[in-house]
Amino acid sequence: MYKSILLSVDLQDEASWKKALPTALAMGKTFGAQVHLITVVPELPAYVVGTFLPGDTETKLVQAARDNLKAFAAEHGDGTEIVPHVAMGSVYSSILEAARSVGADLIVMASHRPEMSDYLLGPNAARVVRHSACSVLVVRD
Repeated sequence: MYKSILLSVDLQDEASWKKALPTALAMGKTFGAQVHLITVVPELPAYVVGTFLPGDTETKLVQAARDNLKAFAAEHGDGTEIVPHVAMGSVYSSILEAARSVGADLIVMASHRPEMSDYLLGPNAARVVRHSACSVLVVRD
């Protein structure tokens, strides 16, 4: 049924993967699907990098995220090969772009219980669900 599963995680927030990771891995094993893992490094405003930080800050942030994600995949893979991906930009658009580029037919992501501000602003999970070309499984905490 599924051949390529994309799981989005925030390495700084355990709630983003605690339940979603085992779900994605189980589905990968069940369907013999390849599991892709993505984390997104937010872009820093140009004036911040130009004024307050060294010019290679974003490159170093992406490399650190890549190293951390690779270690995370090795530690939590449960014997399943996980293909790590790091993107930079807005979370929901990076997830959607990664899903297109890896040919994902399922995106798995965690979401907290919605609050009123989420209905007004729209969390990343809601945006991914609305705009995704493939199925999306939102795993609640």
